[in-house]
Amino acid sequence: MIPLYAYRDNTCDPRKCTVKKLERAGLVKILHKVSQIPRSTLLLDPTAAQALSPADRGAPSVTALDCSWEVLDTGAVRTWRRRRALPYLVAANPVNFGRPFRLTSVEACAAALWILGEAEQAREILMRFGWGIRFLEVNEEPLRLYAAAKDSSEVVEIQAGYL
Repeated sequence: MIPLYAYRDNTCDPRKCTVKKLERAGLVKILHKVSQIPRSTLLLDPTAAQALSPADRGAPSVTALDCSWEVLDTGAVRTWRRRRALPYLVAANPVNFGRPFRLTSVEACAAALWILGEAEQAREILMRFGWGIRFLEVNEEPLRLYAAAKDSSEVVEIQAGYL
């Protein structure tokens, strides 16, 4: 089981916040300062140059940036060694259903866990939401292919087939 963290800057709607629900269930630890993020974590950052891949297995933890991308200070996290972008996936959450790259933090964490070989943990966090397992159904094929890739460049090749 990979420890999950979420850096949350309170810019999202607390009533719709998926990580708040996971925190209440004890499945994620919320961090409120960038300085609290473990330096060795695998940081899910959509502005990262490298795609998440099975080559990242063995990461000590995964951290999602749970904040509005319009206000994210990417300079604050640019120095992280293990910044990774998720490849093409489609949202299943009620707000952005069917829209590519518009994942909630729980969808992002679940996708990362799946690609890193932690399918059961991915299912466990998604089951907390009525629409959660639908995310795996909608993205079944790409998640399977990404999880079987050998490295980031292969993930990018697979992603190109969807774009």
